[in-house]
Amino acid sequence: MSYPNTLIFVDLASDDPSAAGKFYAEVFGWTNEGRPEGVFHRLVPGQNFLNPDGSQSEIGNLHMGIFDAKNARPHPDPDGVEPRALSDGGRKARIWVLVSDDDDYERILDKAVELGAELMWKNHYWKEFNGYNHAFRDPWGNEIVLWGKAGENPDIPADYTRE
Repeated sequence: MSYPNTLIFVDLASDDPSAAGKFYAEVFGWTNEGRPEGVFHRLVPGQNFLNPDGSQSEIGNLHMGIFDAKNARPHPDPDGVEPRALSDGGRKARIWVLVSDDDDYERILDKAVELGAELMWKNHYWKEFNGYNHAFRDPWGNEIVLWGKAGENPDIPADYTRE
């Protein structure tokens, strides 16, 4: 293989894609596109990946989808197939979101909780990847981990857990 297969999209399950799209638009400031409304929603962060000098590259930021657990589209059967419920309990995939330099993890967590999310944990430093982490579970059970770059020679706050 001369060029790797490329991750292009991640979908989250919801029993109300319209509400989930609105939730993420309000929490992260992303554009919520119903395609079609209530069936599948695409969340578009906008702008592009940054170059090392801080300018925008020509590579657009990745999008995320929200599908209806009752009838996950696309699928060859227009009526969909089982299972038709959200996963309950146990581990699921986690979505990692890099917090922009002009935003704040506290604002994101506060907004998410205000809109029905559950705070899972916050104020953790992971040395292996040199980042500050915080996490919430959205109202549909999806886990979102916020990532902040710690930078060179990070000053880790005393109240942060560490690994």
